[in-house]
Amino acid sequence: MSKLVIVPTPIGNLGDISARTIDALAGCDIILCEDTRVCSKLLNHLKIDKKMLLYRDDNEERQVQRIIDLMEGGSTVCLTSDAGTPGISDPGYRIVNACRRRKIPVESLPGACALITALAASGLPSDGFLFLGFLPSKTSARINMFKKYADFDHTLIFYESCHRILKFLKDLQNVMGATRVICVAREMTKIHEIFHVGEVGQVYEEIAAMAVKGEYVIVVAPQRFKFNP
Repeated sequence: MSKLVIVPTPIGNLGDISARTIDALAGCDIILCEDTRVCSKLLNHLKIDKKMLLYRDDNEERQVQRIIDLMEGGSTVCLTSDAGTPGISDPGYRIVNACRRRKIPVESLPGACALITALAASGLPSDGFLFLGFLPSKTSARINMFKKYADFDHTLIFYESCHRILKFLKDLQNVMGATRVICVAREMTKIHEIFHVGEVGQVYEEIAAMAVKGEYVIVVAPQRFKFNP
């Protein structure tokens, strides 16, 4: 039976790919991907040759009906993202929703997810958390978000790019205070993986002194949590 398979891809280390992921990619008819160049590298590594279709933020709504038609015509489709689990700060929920409405089976494979990897390694409270993804690029909008969640009673998790990480941390410090405990993770699962854990003022200074590149996961502890090195 045709179906949609949600396929997580490694967030860095290709050794993290699962046997089920390899079987799914090898057994499907079509692979949806954000960037065919990125997907091709993974497929070449696995020695898998499949038809790829672009499925990104800018064409997601247009592509949904085409993909549904393919599956209703008998094709099994794998949904991937450049890294991590599709639908988590990446395109995905619209095609899954469309499948649910059309009674097309959806299979979701477990696998890499940057926010969970960072939370587990942070040492910050993990009994409850709120994932807020990428915040707005405008400073005023970002500050308003920090004010809104400053007193949230559980851990907060954000994504940020290298272009805005220092602005992000400075705004966070200004709103939540220099002693708020955070973890900033970069290059997770790669050779130069690094975690900065401590008060936000200290972490800001550490990151400002380094070459800023890649994407970051920021884990922010609730106000009640204290860091005692």
